[in-house]
Amino acid sequence: MDEITRQAARQWTVAQPVVSAFVTSVVRDFSARDDVLQEVAVAVIESYGRYDTSRPFVAWALGIAHNHVGLYLRRMKRDRHIFDEESVSQLAAAFSEVSTEQSMKLDRLSDCLKGLDGRAKQLCELRYQQDLKPAAIADVVGMTANSVAKALQRIRDQLRLCIEQRTTEGLSS
Repeated sequence: MDEITRQAARQWTVAQPVVSAFVTSVVRDFSARDDVLQEVAVAVIESYGRYDTSRPFVAWALGIAHNHVGLYLRRMKRDRHIFDEESVSQLAAAFSEVSTEQSMKLDRLSDCLKGLDGRAKQLCELRYQQDLKPAAIADVVGMTANSVAKALQRIRDQLRLCIEQRTTEGLSS
């Protein structure tokens, strides 16, 4: 895999939940939704070379999704349960605004995660990357499930505070 494709895949991984939520809000049929989302993913990867890196990637991917949803709606025009083009445009704009804010929070979260110490980092990796429950984490790290749950709560509080501080610092800059 070349570096451009790798970058496109990384960016798509971040954008996919927002794009999926947008497509789901418009395309109500599950199988059609999956087809549209797959078409969007292919289009994003194939057209990544035209992406302007000075613009937010999620907004760009939402633009592609908007076009593909429009194609789907034109194919389904006779169905009275679909949104009109203006409604779809308004939904795309709303998702774009939210995604930019979420993207900034994710960037801050990433920075805050880097500041965690060894045990906290290990607990987060076990919980959120390996998707282990507190009882399973307790077996791995030699703690009780209750103490793992409390430690994770303290870590989430610490991360929330860090994100809020970085947000405040960003606003005052």
